[in-house]
Amino acid sequence: MTEFQWPWEYTFPPFFTLQPHEETRNQQIKVWADLVLRYLKYLNKYQVNINESTFPLFNNETLKRRLSPETILVILEYLQRTGHAAPLDKRRIEWQVYWYTLEEYANMVYDWIQQTGQLNTICTLYEIASGENSEGMEFHGIDEKVLLNALRTLEIKGKCEVVELDDSYGIKFF
Repeated sequence: MTEFQWPWEYTFPPFFTLQPHEETRNQQIKVWADLVLRYLKYLNKYQVNINESTFPLFNNETLKRRLSPETILVILEYLQRTGHAAPLDKRRIEWQVYWYTLEEYANMVYDWIQQTGQLNTICTLYEIASGENSEGMEFHGIDEKVLLNALRTLEIKGKCEVVELDDSYGIKFF
């Protein structure tokens, strides 16, 4: 695995403090949001806790600077507004983060299903997320909880049906 390439802002101490000037703060939040998505994708990680102050993404040990939980929450709320995150608890401590929006994931999966001739067949979450047929696809390796949320958007559109079977799911695509 190649080393993650941090943006120049990560070595700039003020980057770790929410800026007071609105335009600067908005740009800072956008840069942080992009960094969160890229770093979590690099780690193949889909969950974040706002209290993970030692997590390298939020803690630059070289600079001895870290984001506060409040600032992390501001960034995650921005990601939520753009369709890239959702809180997993009422206190908004645990968050699920999507490298792509659920709609984008849903479209990727549905395009793949069509291209591979799997309409009117039943697939499991595992087959879609980790099966050898999906290797090389952008969604391969996706967290099954994220995949299930994305498939729910297809279900609403009538493009699939998600059926719970014991402790797993079967998905029929139309």
